[in-house]
Amino acid sequence: MIRFFYRNFRSYYGYPVLIKPHDSFSSTQQGRVHLGALMALLVFAVGLACAWWIISQPPRIERRPPPPPTPPVVNVMTVVQSPQSPLLSGFGRVEAEQTAMLASRVAGQLERFGEGVLPGRVVEDGAPVAYIDQADLRLALEDAEAQLSNAQAQLALENAEQQRARSEYESFGRQLSAERRSLVLREPQLRQAQAQLTQARVVRDQAALNLERATLTAPWKAMVQERLVGAGSLLSQGTEILNLVGIEQFWVRASLPGDALEWLAPGSQVMLTSRGWPEGATRDGTLVSILPNLEESGLQAQLLIAVNDPLALETDGPALRLGDVMRVAFQTQAQEGLIALPSAALRPGERVWWVDDEDRLRSTTVSLAYRGEEEALVRSGLEAGQRVVISGLAQPREGQQVRVRSRGDTPASDRENI
Repeated sequence: MIRFFYRNFRSYYGYPVLIKPHDSFSSTQQGRVHLGALMALLVFAVGLACAWWIISQPPRIERRPPPPPTPPVVNVMTVVQSPQSPLLSGFGRVEAEQTAMLASRVAGQLERFGEGVLPGRVVEDGAPVAYIDQADLRLALEDAEAQLSNAQAQLALENAEQQRARSEYESFGRQLSAERRSLVLREPQLRQAQAQLTQARVVRDQAALNLERATLTAPWKAMVQERLVGAGSLLSQGTEILNLVGIEQFWVRASLPGDALEWLAPGSQVMLTSRGWPEGATRDGTLVSILPNLEESGLQAQLLIAVNDPLALETDGPALRLGDVMRVAFQTQAQEGLIALPSAALRPGERVWWVDDEDRLRSTTVSLAYRGEEEALVRSGLEAGQRVVISGLAQPREGQQVRVRSRGDTPASDRENI
């Protein structure tokens, strides 16, 4: 074995090697080693060539056509033409239909208020609400009556004097001018006495009226909102004593967009609700008038709604309070041949998308009879039976293929979870 390696070493580096005849087996082994080394070098070279080729070649990606896009799912509704009326609603504030600042019409001291005249209490029509001291007024009435009696006596005396002057004139037997005849018959004195009597009668009537006005009464059935003075106060003519509010009717001043007025007319019924009422509680009202001026903040039309017995004194239901904000819903008259759509189905420019028989999108422009926050009424541009897209459109295109889900259908994913 040592000789075998020795010989191979010398042969590889060019040293002479003595081959002996008995070394034939060693020569065969040496040839095999040379062949193995050559094969190893060949494999290594081929590996390097393959590696260089792989590295030098750019990557090749097989191009495949993109899969066709999945048509979007849209929600549609099949439209029908029928008599329709919009759901008009808005907000309004409660205000008094009648208010009065009850003031004294005579001077004097406020003696007392009427029984039960307290803030929040109801007073009947014509009920006494305040009393003013009448002592001075009674004296004034007695003085006026005395003056009236004096004037009546003066007139009686003047009538007697006139009769005496007439008798003397007739016995005189001479005709005088009209002016001198009037003086002789004391006609100016008679007219003066008659005027004094009339004046005394007026003074007497005024004193009697002042005495009557010392008792203040309610002008109509009302609620006392506030006492402005207290008992014992010294009043002058025109001093305000009580603040009264009529309770037979309240008004609700509501606001609506101007295009909703064509659906309303005086006399329309209105339903009112309030957050402060129990759930489900409502009151009925009547549209009284449409005011000529617009609301300053939103430039909306203003309407007056009348509510009878607002404090619910004679009817069942919640009471209205002044200043409360009410939600009002109007009952409107239906119009023929309209199509109701959700407002979300309308695109800018009054455009509506619908689906044809091949489930492709089509668009049309419609004419609206009414458009609210949740509902729109179409007058023309659609036909009964068309499937209108109400949701599910992001960027629609004319002729785009879609998958249809009618309104009311449950998505498959949701049905699997049920």
